[in-house]
Amino acid sequence: MSVSKEKPVFGFNRNILFTGLTSFLTDTSVKLIYSVMPMFLLSIGASKTSLSLIEGIAESTASLLKTCSGFWSDRIGKNKPFMLIGYGLSAFILPLYSLAVTPFHVLYLRFVERIGKGIRTAPRDSLVAASALQGQSGKSFGLQKAMDNSGAIAGPLIAFALLTLLPGNYRAIFLIAGLPALAGVFVILFGIREAKKKKNELLSKFRFKDFPTKYYLFLAIVFLFTLGNSTDALLMVKAHDVGVRVALIPLVYLITNLVSVLLAVPIGSLADKIGKEKVLIAGYSIYSVVYYGFGVAHSATAVAALFALYGVYSAATDGIQKAFVSDLIDSNKKGTGLGIYNALLGVTLLPASLIAGYLYDAVDASVPFYWGAGAAAGAALLLLLLHRTAMR
Repeated sequence: MSVSKEKPVFGFNRNILFTGLTSFLTDTSVKLIYSVMPMFLLSIGASKTSLSLIEGIAESTASLLKTCSGFWSDRIGKNKPFMLIGYGLSAFILPLYSLAVTPFHVLYLRFVERIGKGIRTAPRDSLVAASALQGQSGKSFGLQKAMDNSGAIAGPLIAFALLTLLPGNYRAIFLIAGLPALAGVFVILFGIREAKKKKNELLSKFRFKDFPTKYYLFLAIVFLFTLGNSTDALLMVKAHDVGVRVALIPLVYLITNLVSVLLAVPIGSLADKIGKEKVLIAGYSIYSVVYYGFGVAHSATAVAALFALYGVYSAATDGIQKAFVSDLIDSNKKGTGLGIYNALLGVTLLPASLIAGYLYDAVDASVPFYWGAGAAAGAALLLLLLHRTAMR
């Protein structure tokens, strides 16, 4: 039976649900580590600039794989093998953080782990797009985002419990962290079905001219926005700077993911109805407000409120961008188009993180947040102009 013709489960195709479960399990592992990694890096001698550099290099150097894996999944008409390799590599690497003794070790492991993400991301998003019910791309990517963020809730909660029981024992946390990601690999093996394509539907060659102009204009807007969207690690450092205790930082970050989980599917459904551009404009605008707020915040209460509003931005932007991209391109190019999009995000994160880290260390702690607010406001304005031009 064709994947698209299977009976929906809870209003979704089964591939959407199992892909979401895989993301939940893997993100539980990743966010469990990510929520304590900034403090671990600082404890072994990393500066805020090197912290940002590690994140930027890890994401950016693996980003070309997102385009390559997307193209090859379109070329052979299969997504599942790329997902198995990508998620499997992450599950193998995550416990090895327990062996790191210098920031360079973390950089190396982070780079290899992100290679796994580079291999799996575009084929996974292509599978979601191909498995989405008619007219429900926003809702389907919204569920994917909600499951991602559900894992991002479970991970910090586990981290908080472990930090409370084993204060400062980051290495024990890293050893435990690989278990949910390993379970995610088995979900792919036994739960996900390939969204097969006919031979005449496969992509034979890549040509830039085969993608619409609006796709490239939107990528330019995403580039501007991402240039001011540095690593969330700086938000956690900011929380620590205004007085939030180390053990509570995972819980503060949890607020963002909880809000995003609650709103991702409803906002995705809203985007399907009123138009994804409108929702993205609102999301970019909210980000601008949030980052300006982080620049002026001086209390733990204000930071907690901003993390909650940051969750609204996340629900209105992350999954909706992917859904919008998938709507702009033909079915036989979705893996490639989403791969280019994901690669752009990863490549841009390096200069974004370097700019933010340098501004934080060398200029003033508030300046990187003002920079992010300005870039987001510019992206919102440009997308509004693009939307109005298309409406004429």
